[in-house]
Amino acid sequence: MPTVSPPSSAYTAHRRVRRKEARPGELLDAALSLFVEKGYAATKVEQVAARAGVSKGTLFLYFPSKEALFKAVVRTDIIARFAVWNEEFEQFQGSTTDMLRYCYSSWWEHIGATRASGIIKLVLSEAGNFPEITQFYQHEVTAPGQELIRRVLQRGMDCGEFRPLDLDYAVYAVLAPIVFLTFCKHSPGACLPAALVFSPQTYLDAQLDILLQGLRALPAHSAALPATPLLCS
Repeated sequence: MPTVSPPSSAYTAHRRVRRKEARPGELLDAALSLFVEKGYAATKVEQVAARAGVSKGTLFLYFPSKEALFKAVVRTDIIARFAVWNEEFEQFQGSTTDMLRYCYSSWWEHIGATRASGIIKLVLSEAGNFPEITQFYQHEVTAPGQELIRRVLQRGMDCGEFRPLDLDYAVYAVLAPIVFLTFCKHSPGACLPAALVFSPQTYLDAQLDILLQGLRALPAHSAALPATPLLCS
């Protein structure tokens, strides 16, 4: 049999460096899966480390506690999207109706259809038992999300596309379909009849159409809805 030379020390060191650098991402991926599967309370750091293929000691090199690990998951899989969405808000050239439609489709693509949506259900389900986690999520996710929706609705009012709204409450009309869809994804038997072939995108389109009936400003001379949405820059 031919003799196979052992890998060089430089090659071996390179593999170790790559593996070490990959570990935080692998740990976050494993943690996201376990948090969604088991919930926050039932997830153990030992389980996360085992699923990522490292020791518990290695996990603690990167994340000193389960709370720190959870926060890192939320920052990576949810909070990171806000910078992108806020930039897209500033650059959007279409109507606010189109913007709201894009908000729903973008949320579904990047959060709702992914494992990250399970974090939303986790927080809603376990908030009462973990005030520190709840406060973090409120400050880092809920408040920025509501502020972005307020800006969208304010944009529609400023250009005359939407009627005057109480934004403190109108934001929840936009959020309600997202919350319901999150629970449908992770608890379908409790939310939907078994016979229904459920399409998330069709559901979001239907909810938006209903929502817009209440948002749109009516022309003073007519009770009909405007045929063409106004454009705001």
